[in-house]
Amino acid sequence: MAFENITVETRGNVGLIALNRPKAMNALCAALIAELGQALNAFEADDAVGAIVLTGSEKAFAAGADIKEMAERGYMDVYMSNFITNGWEAITKCRKPIIAAVSGFALGGGCEVAMMCDFILAGDNAKFGQPEITIGTIPGAGGTQRLTRAIGKAKAMEMCLTGRMMNAAEAECSGLVSRVVPVAELVDEAVKVAGKIASLSRPIVMLCKESVNAAFETGLAQGITFERRLFHSTFATLDQKEGMAAFVEKRAPVFQNK
Repeated sequence: MAFENITVETRGNVGLIALNRPKAMNALCAALIAELGQALNAFEADDAVGAIVLTGSEKAFAAGADIKEMAERGYMDVYMSNFITNGWEAITKCRKPIIAAVSGFALGGGCEVAMMCDFILAGDNAKFGQPEITIGTIPGAGGTQRLTRAIGKAKAMEMCLTGRMMNAAEAECSGLVSRVVPVAELVDEAVKVAGKIASLSRPIVMLCKESVNAAFETGLAQGITFERRLFHSTFATLDQKEGMAAFVEKRAPVFQNK
């Protein structure tokens, strides 16, 4: 499948998608979002792929939504077309883990897309921000919600009200990113981590992702019960039997994704 705004490749058991609008700093236009959804759906359906990495360029993961596309749109237009909901949420529908490998600017929609992924690895030159307030609007793809859950009210409120950018070191300290790595090693490291995940039992990985995500949607008691039931369900899988047998026998497990 040929794409104009992204590049797609497979590295072993990992799907790699790179946003590719260099002249626009990977601004998230409608065509790019549509292509991203197509690529994600293809990797979801590919049994050879166990995890996905989403990245941009060294200069910019994505500098935001495409302002030129939005500037003249009116309320009824964006409301009736369900702008952002249609297309942008494709990342959150994937059952396979998605790692955002962020270098350079991840601003506005770019920051929001990164936060839709399961976790973020940041290059040491990464900068995150929600500058929508400076152009007369507010975040609309989860910026006020996911950012607040990730870093807390005080920092999220400051960033959303002022447009201040957060560098990679602060993002790691604040819990927005899992780790910071040298930018030259970022994509290779993300693929390595994704490959580790992809080497594990596919259904167990999906169950684990589902359980962690439930922590944001439920109270503690409900969450613990949900986790416990998923834990119990793993004992109905062949991979649980194989994983524990391999541990006892001091050998590497051979998972069948069953």
